Amino acid sequence: MTPPQAIRLIQGYLWHPQELELDLESLFPLEWEGVSLLWDEIRPPFAFFENGTLSSTQTFYQFTALELYAVRPSDEELHQKAERLSKFLGNILEATPPGFGWQLLEDLRPLE
Repeated sequence: MTPPQAIRLIQGYLWHPQELELDLESLFPLEWEGVSLLWDEIRPPFAFFENGTLSSTQTFYQFTALELYAVRPSDEELHQKAERLSKFLGNILEATPPGFGWQLLEDLRPLE
């Protein structure tokens, strides 16, 4: 029997000024329609923003949304689910206080 394969649906980043607090567990569910939502605090992936703000003044998180599949669905099915998840997350992210930023990207590759 082949073990299930983890497929990413969305990968992205969330950041906010270090002085602002963020409780990810209270904002985001750990699971949505069978998709696991994983957050990891990371070092900023770049030195500064386009406006000159140092990224070291921000707290950064990497975000991965993945689902386990015994058989990989079609790219169209994965895309549709990623799109629904993006809309769900977008509603939460739009409600964050000023100063919060994010980038979510569809990423339908297997997680190695």
